[in-house]
Parts: sequence; C-alpha cells; structure tokens
Amino acid sequence: MTQALLPFEAPPRRGGNTTTFVDNMRLPVHRWFRYSAGFSAQWARAVLADSGARRVLDPFGGSGTTVIAAEQSSVSGMGVDVHPFVSRIAKAKLAWRADPDILLERARAVTLEVQRARRVEGPSSPLIAKCFPDTAALEELLRVRDAVETLRAGDAYDELLWLAFVSIIRACSPAGTAQWQYVLPNKTKSRVLEPRAAFESRVRLFADDMWAMQDHLAAPGGQVFEADARTLDGVSDGWADLILTSPPYANNFDYADATRLEQSFLGEINGWGDLGPLRKMLLKSATQHMGRWDPAEALDSPLVEPIRQELFEVYSRLADVKRAKAGNKAYDLMIAGYFFDSAQVWHALRRASAPGVKVCYVVGDSAPYGVHVPVERWLGDLAVAAGFKTWNFEKVRDRNTKWKNRKHDHPLHEGRLWIEG
Repeated sequence: MTQALLPFEAPPRRGGNTTTFVDNMRLPVHRWFRYSAGFSAQWARAVLADSGARRVLDPFGGSGTTVIAAEQSSVSGMGVDVHPFVSRIAKAKLAWRADPDILLERARAVTLEVQRARRVEGPSSPLIAKCFPDTAALEELLRVRDAVETLRAGDAYDELLWLAFVSIIRACSPAGTAQWQYVLPNKTKSRVLEPRAAFESRVRLFADDMWAMQDHLAAPGGQVFEADARTLDGVSDGWADLILTSPPYANNFDYADATRLEQSFLGEINGWGDLGPLRKMLLKSATQHMGRWDPAEALDSPLVEPIRQELFEVYSRLADVKRAKAGNKAYDLMIAGYFFDSAQVWHALRRASAPGVKVCYVVGDSAPYGVHVPVERWLGDLAVAAGFKTWNFEKVRDRNTKWKNRKHDHPLHEGRLWIEG
C-alpha cells in the first residue's frame, strides 16, 4: 500500500535513511528535538497503513516517533521509555493538540520575564563552563530557563515551553556535537544563536507546526509514559496488534550520556558520574550500564536457553580479549546483559500483544573487538522462545563501510526484524 502524505510533508528520501532520525528533522512536531536514535516517521506511517493496525506499541518509545506517527494515521499509539528526560520530551510533543495562540501568549510572558533584572544562578557542572565560555550568553540562557520555570501554571503549555527551551541549549553554545549527540566541548561550531531570539523562534516553529497538524488531523491522542520495556508495567495484556520500535543496539552507545548537557543545564545532574542511577535502569547495551552486574544471572537463566551455547562462546571470546587488553571495555558483560534483558522484553511484549500481532524491530548487528554478534538471529530466536511464531530479517543498509573503525573492520548491517505473533 502506498502511503498518502499529509499536505505539509515532503516525500521521504530513498535509501537507508528510513532507519535513522534524520528525515524527521523536516517534519512538524517530530523536529522539535533532535534525538540521537530513532527511525523515519514517514516509514512508520507506511508500516501502520500496510498493517491495518488499530493499536501500536513502542516499548522503546524514545522521543515519540511511533506515537506521533500513529496520531497522524488515526491509530491508537502507546510509547514507553525508562529514560525520564526522554519520556518528558515525548510527552511534551504530544501537547501539539494545545492552542498555538495561547502558547504564543505564554511565550511572550516568558520574554517579558527574561527582561526583568533578576539574579541568576548557573549550574555547578564543569561541563556548562566548558560549553558556555561567553558568560553574558550563559546568563541570558539562564534567564530564559528561570522565566520558563517561574511562570509554570501546571498545564500542557508548561511542557511546550520547557521543550522549546531545552531544544535551544546546544544551539546557544559554541561547543560541537558528535554524530550521536555526545557533546564535544573542545570543538567549536561557527554559528551560535542568541538565547532569547532562539527561544522566540523555536516557539514560533512549535506554533506553526501545531496549526499545520491541527488543520489536517483529528488528533486521536497517543499515550507516553515511563516504564521499563522488560516489564511493560501499565500496558494491558493483549493490548497491541502492532509493535513498532527500535531498541538500543548492542554497540556501546550510552543513552544516559546523550542528554548530559541538557540535564546538566537544568541542574538535574552535576557530572558524568551522576548518571549512574539512570544507567542501571537502561537496557544493558553499553559497558557503562553494567556496574557490578553478575553475568551469571544471564548465562544461567532459562530465558536465554535458545542461544545459550553461542552466547557463552561469544562471551568467553570477549572475556579473553578483555584480559589481553588489561581490563579494557567489558563487552563480554554487555553482550550477556543485552540478550538477557532482550529475552525479558520479548516475554513482556508477548503478554502485551494481541493474537496475530505483527512486530517490527529496527536493529543492527554488532562486533565488539571484532567478535561478531548475530544480533537479529539471536533476537528472533528469543522471540520465538517467548511465544511468537516466526521471524525474518530484511537488511536495509550496510554499516561500518565509510571509514576505518578503530576497533575492528568487521562488516556490519542494519535492517528490520519482522516477527509474526
């Protein structure tokens, strides 16, 4: 089935971009915050149309791509994510149904509050000092932060104004940002925005997008809340007839660190070490998430029985490499933890799925230290063991081909793991 575009949408690009967030930066509401992970919202709408789904669940909801795409498709959508900051972004995006005129009025009040001579107190985080060497610009940005907080009224507009503010923090800093949203204080960018003007421009963008969406959509209303994908507490049994998601890849990307600048500016954390409690909550997809976790919990668990032998072999090879490198990256623990957690996710999804459910996982394989991990096959086998019927994998693009990886040169790929319920 061909996806019908809304009047304000541009045609999706061809190629491998459907597995990345990049095309969403041209779409209303989706573009309100650039998240480090995700997939094309237009592709998600095409999947929704082809599936005929009535209720779609995203267990790794991130910044809300699936739920907003569901709203655009008149499908009931539910997204959950264990990361509180990212969940808040998604919830704020769902406020696109609010009145844009009231949002603009509230933003004008924020601007007036910024102009008042008030003392501001900056975060004590060393990262903020590195990223904002211009103290005048930093003070102005802090005034915007404080004005948004001072004028909170306990409604959806609070969250829209909060999102407008957090979405400009990087744009007002000369510090660079790596491809996956890690902050690079030692690298600078040429264009830096003035805080008050950036905030006003951002709110106008929000209002324009809200008008565009409201002119063409009935707004069925999606849901986003904080929950662990390994349990899906709050999701009713048999609720979903489609599961559409992109879980964290087993590639050592630290999702806790991706929003460290924003959380530091808000005073939620003071430094890298303060991310420890959040890391313990996340899927074990990075060595930073492991802590003192005992891998025996995974290797001895009946949940990983379908892949136990292969998992142990890969775990052992990675442990040998780690010892040879004098205690370097704990990829052995990460891989064991990742598939133990993933097995729990599949069991939670089986409970939350209706008979005949369709599942699409956007995922890529992994090769830490050059030791290949057949991610999609192991995930598929774990899904079947949890009660799903069949799986197949559709490769979308090759990875690790444009530059020499400093860790290994093993070819990798990315694609869609399709599972029938």
